[in-house]
Amino acid sequence: MMQQKKQDIVEETSLTLADGAQKYITNYGNMQVHEISISKIKYNQNNPRRITNDKFAKLVQSIRDFPEMLRLRPIVVNDDMIVLGGNMRLKACKEAGLKVVPIIKASDLTEDQQRQFIIKDNVGFGDWDWDTLANEWDDVKLNEWGLDVPKFDDGSDEKSSRCRLSSNFSIN
Repeated sequence: MMQQKKQDIVEETSLTLADGAQKYITNYGNMQVHEISISKIKYNQNNPRRITNDKFAKLVQSIRDFPEMLRLRPIVVNDDMIVLGGNMRLKACKEAGLKVVPIIKASDLTEDQQRQFIIKDNVGFGDWDWDTLANEWDDVKLNEWGLDVPKFDDGSDEKSSRCRLSSNFSIN
């Protein structure tokens, strides 16, 4: 059985730059989150993921509305500053007008591990619990946040008060 090693935050530093912007450096074990000029980061030309215009617009708006999210999920780059994780976020950050973004440099990864990361970072292992989303979440906000929410029927024609997926929605 593999033991999981907890990585404690070693140090978090907040600096105020000459232009008033905040710069954060956070150490996680031997990985550091740095805020750097967006112009230094290179798109991964072999990125196997694509994004529709509609979803891209939602991502840009999400970053404009909640830029703090980027510190919690930095763009991951290799030593050549090529994106391993976060190509679409990088593109959206540029579109949103950001000049500085948080990154983690994955210096310890081999070439094979970098390729694995590109795929594994983008694999969606979980599924949405549509019943919980229908009953506990605001579908308008979920849509604004980028989740493609199917139309839900309130079940008023049913004896059950539980929400159910409308008949025009299908899962392949």
